[in-house]
Amino acid sequence: MTSLTGTGTLIRLILRRDRVLMPIWMLCMALLPVGLASGTASLYPTDAGRQGYIDSLASSPLLVLFYGPKPAEPSLGALIFWRSATGIVIMGLIALLVVIRHTRVEEEAGRRELLGSTVVGRHAALAAAVLTVSGASLVVGVLVALGMISQQTPAPGAFAMGLAWAFAGILYAAIGALAAQLTTGAGAARGIAGALLGLDFLLRGTGDVAGGGLSWLSWSTPLSWVYQVHAYTGDRWWLFALTTAVALALVLVALRLSAARDVGAGLLPPRLGPAQAPATLRSPLGLAWRLHRGSLIGWTIGLGVIGGVLFGGVAKTASSLLEGNGQLTEIMERLGGKSVASDIFIGGSLGIGAIAVAAYAVSAALRMRTEEAALRSEPVLAAGVGRLRWAAGHLVFALLGPTVVMAVTGLFAGLVYGASTGEVGRQVVRVVGAALVQMPAVWVLTGLTVAAYGLLPRLSPAVGWAALAACVLLGQVGAALNLGQSVLDLSPFSHIPHLPGPAAVPLTPLIILTAIAAALTALGLAALRRRDIPVT
Repeated sequence: MTSLTGTGTLIRLILRRDRVLMPIWMLCMALLPVGLASGTASLYPTDAGRQGYIDSLASSPLLVLFYGPKPAEPSLGALIFWRSATGIVIMGLIALLVVIRHTRVEEEAGRRELLGSTVVGRHAALAAAVLTVSGASLVVGVLVALGMISQQTPAPGAFAMGLAWAFAGILYAAIGALAAQLTTGAGAARGIAGALLGLDFLLRGTGDVAGGGLSWLSWSTPLSWVYQVHAYTGDRWWLFALTTAVALALVLVALRLSAARDVGAGLLPPRLGPAQAPATLRSPLGLAWRLHRGSLIGWTIGLGVIGGVLFGGVAKTASSLLEGNGQLTEIMERLGGKSVASDIFIGGSLGIGAIAVAAYAVSAALRMRTEEAALRSEPVLAAGVGRLRWAAGHLVFALLGPTVVMAVTGLFAGLVYGASTGEVGRQVVRVVGAALVQMPAVWVLTGLTVAAYGLLPRLSPAVGWAALAACVLLGQVGAALNLGQSVLDLSPFSHIPHLPGPAAVPLTPLIILTAIAAALTALGLAALRRRDIPVT
């Protein structure tokens, strides 16, 4: 028996546990660049058109921060690699979260100790998590490459792009494995790994925007090396060897650190809490605040502040992007309504932001399932707290938390855009309203998740995330591919009025969506009252 005995068995266990969620995120990541390429090819069929599009986007420092410096040539492949560069960050985020889920979360729940008592080596769980996520990342990379080849882009560049996405996942799978050794809690491990990802992104973005004496920052982090692959224009294959070496080194360090600690412990000493619990923890709402506050603050800063600034800052360049391009204008009007170019852009961007914040809503609603599966809900319910009261504490954050995030997004977008137009007060009111009008669609996904949790608790994560994935594919890829309106109407987001704009807001679809969300939530709560707890 070696320290890696049982790795293959644990890989099969991870694949079985993630047999729904893993294919969903893999498929979504693989289809996004293909959908973007398909839409862009029809909108900008010539090099001259693509060059004008690239120049317009590259004139915004905010977009250079997100995408990097503009490509050296206006080919379709080079444009898509540049435009979809945020997919590299998303791949890294997914990879680190999945690795932490199958390492530190397993220790926190006590399952790692149970498995360790069988014929399983000490490092098998860590190796299985890293290998599974790395394999899934490589599959995504191959699918991205094949999808780009289907869009008549050169095969070498397509595989360079696919490998760039794949190695972002592999690199941050290793970083997630390292972070999982440092703390006793999964939340802290996610925070450390997420902070490293954010720092990598900011350092690379700062170097790309500032240039000159700070251009070295564009090469300062492993994540920036993935950006520097320059698929379709440079195809720097040697960077993959460098990234592989760093990932292997990080995994080896994680294995050494794992051997130096006890199961369930972390290398960093846990911070001692107060001797007595604060008064705020005397109620289910106070407990829910303690559990949800980290996610709420993170989403508010990440999407609300950063996303809002990006939406508002780019809105003033929207006119040049849409001018003279009827197809692009039509697509943006389907997302943002018929209005002036800046309003169309803001409305479409807020629609995309609403789908993103729906991910937070689904996650917050599923916290009830997490607490139940970890056997933490049972002691609370045994202390004289009713099921509905306990669930209501979590629903406050599943329903109102996303509302706060969208309001902050609208506020910052309105402030930035208003400052560029000299109408801060007017634009803040208009853009905040356009952000909040998205909420009934978000609440429908929350209600669907709550209904699934009450009726089918084991399947509730799959139902919630599958519904969100369907909305992403219908709302973003569907609009670019000119799918029929009857198909797009399957997403609740397609029924949201297009704001900001001069037209009056139709209240009927908002009322219907809110009623559907309320009915689904009530159904889930009614089922929760009648079923066993816990269902593990």
